[in-house]
Amino acid sequence: MPKSKRSKVVSLTKTEKKGRGGKDTLFEEVRECVDKYAFLWVFSVDNMRNTFLKEIRSEFKDSRFFLGKNKVMAKALGTTVEDEYKENLRQVSKLLNGDVGVLFTDRPVEEVKEYFNDYRQADYARSGVVATETVTIPEGPVMRGVDKMPHNMEQHIRNLGMPTTLQNGIVTLGAPYEICRLGQTLTTNQAHLLKLFYHQLSEFRVKLLCYYTEGEIHNLDEAEAMNTE
Repeated sequence: MPKSKRSKVVSLTKTEKKGRGGKDTLFEEVRECVDKYAFLWVFSVDNMRNTFLKEIRSEFKDSRFFLGKNKVMAKALGTTVEDEYKENLRQVSKLLNGDVGVLFTDRPVEEVKEYFNDYRQADYARSGVVATETVTIPEGPVMRGVDKMPHNMEQHIRNLGMPTTLQNGIVTLGAPYEICRLGQTLTTNQAHLLKLFYHQLSEFRVKLLCYYTEGEIHNLDEAEAMNTE
């Protein structure tokens, strides 16, 4: 990567509310990574799960991830021609909004693209997520996977909105019950029911937005971006 354009001291007062020490540390770590690694990637995350993110961090032990505190990271990279740490890093800072993170790595571009294109993890949807399919529980004894729903769960699922009854100790539906419909925004109760019945309607995935190297930023074209969606 190009040498630093300047070693100018940058004020963090605009981002300071609490934890100044932590912000100063993050500021310095980001700049150290700019000097150390060949590539800086910006990515976004769908359906964030810390468990899956830990798996990715473990796979990329030779690299560094930063997620959160976008304003501090933008300050470290620089937001104008005058204060950017290296040439064109201000263009990267413009992308640090919302649920995005930064990856510093020396791994080849195609290797990084291939890894994140292949990495998908199914998970249970949370409330507020749009259902990707219609899920209906059939009439009769309520099954949870290959087993009958335990009788001591009947009150719980009834409280979640499913009109069940106990018949001879068996949790039963008098008619088919639709938990959710395709395209519907899930409520908290619907999300709980989907999890109880083992229906995973969400997917954790990372979308690569661009990478920076040697003073140049390379935006992924539409086709490449869709591969990581």
